[in-house]
Amino acid sequence: MSGPSAEKTTPIEGREQLIEYLASGNKPPADWRIGTEHEKFGFRHEDLKPIPYEGERGIRALLEGIAKFGWERVEENGHLIALVQDKASVTLEPAGQLELSGAPLETIHDTCRETAQHLYEVKAAADPLRLGFLGMGFQPKWRRDEMPWMPKGRYKIMREYMPKVGSLGLDMMTRTCTIQTNLDFSSEADMVKKFRVSLALQPVATALFADSPFTEGKPNGFMSFRSNVWTDTDADRTGLLDFVFEDGFSFERYVDYLLDVPMYFVYRDGSYIDAAGKSFRAFMDGKLDVLPGERPSMRDFSDHLTTAFPEVRLKKYLEMRGADGGPWNRICALSAYWVGLLYDDAALDAAWDLVKDFTLEERHALRDGVPRHGFKLPFRAATMRELALESLKISEAGLQRRARLNRSGASEAVYLEPLIEMALANQTAAERKLELFHGEWNGSVDPLFKEFAY
Repeated sequence: MSGPSAEKTTPIEGREQLIEYLASGNKPPADWRIGTEHEKFGFRHEDLKPIPYEGERGIRALLEGIAKFGWERVEENGHLIALVQDKASVTLEPAGQLELSGAPLETIHDTCRETAQHLYEVKAAADPLRLGFLGMGFQPKWRRDEMPWMPKGRYKIMREYMPKVGSLGLDMMTRTCTIQTNLDFSSEADMVKKFRVSLALQPVATALFADSPFTEGKPNGFMSFRSNVWTDTDADRTGLLDFVFEDGFSFERYVDYLLDVPMYFVYRDGSYIDAAGKSFRAFMDGKLDVLPGERPSMRDFSDHLTTAFPEVRLKKYLEMRGADGGPWNRICALSAYWVGLLYDDAALDAAWDLVKDFTLEERHALRDGVPRHGFKLPFRAATMRELALESLKISEAGLQRRARLNRSGASEAVYLEPLIEMALANQTAAERKLELFHGEWNGSVDPLFKEFAY
């Protein structure tokens, strides 16, 4: 695989190269891996406020603490902004939400070990600073203007552009957290099938992981307010990608979509050049006014790929993007859910049978309805809950057939238990927190930060 340094300098001669770039993700099943990403909100113990970047107890100091566990430091303009180790990284979202982008691993057992180790390191660095971390989909207490901003160049550009294209983009940046899973494909046909299945079932994952019922200390009327935020962030780069279900969908068709997504920035010599709203097609023709006459490299294209935010995103792998942040056992559960569905042929066939006759209107009704209604959303003659249980059954069978056992002889299906339990109870994590809020918490979200911290 050519590394980032080769990408940096490889000029783009034409569209064919971009198609080949995506197709270079094709891997034989023996080489398929699982990449898990998860974000969490930091807070100060004494007042529950989010953590600023600077200061003795700031995000920078926290990163310094985590770095002691053998991580290499990444700086931008003198600011420590990330840590890398092997193929994993610890990075910062715009308001200091801490993200682990996990290494590509072979089993969910490995993923769960990686998650546990990361949370151990974060706690070891955070405890002396009297800081805590919480996994949820949306910041439950603080207003947008109370959230800090991290010193990263691309965020400054996005911060200025977001309000022009939607009313909730700044909330997406500063007040949301997610768990994501990145999975491989073997061929274009395999990519297409997995893309369709995962896009159609993404609302099910949103329901299973719905955990953002509070805004500024009060119930907001949603199970997953994080998912709702994406509906008014930037229509040019979000959503369900109806064309994925059209005949002839391919790497080429996805490249055409990407070329229509407006740019955010170009990275040159350690800094970000604002190209917000401009056309990558014009850039390929040497007609980008902020870099006159210059043409993009493959590094520019791989940067541009990261500025599209659909519910499932194609890079050299597929990214599942529909889930709220949550506790450690749901981090393992998200990867388990999608691996069970997509990494076993019989499960993939069964999942496709489940969703292949969904109409465009039904797919949109699920996407639009699930943030508010969760499992209770009506669907055909039943509800989202029945769809969730059916998909969990398929995933569980897929994981059992994969037969990757841990030291106790358990398959990866064990990690689905929190999801199965919630779907059987017909109650999302959001609804459980709302019960506590209206009951023993006496209308306060503050106990959340103690009871649900990592």
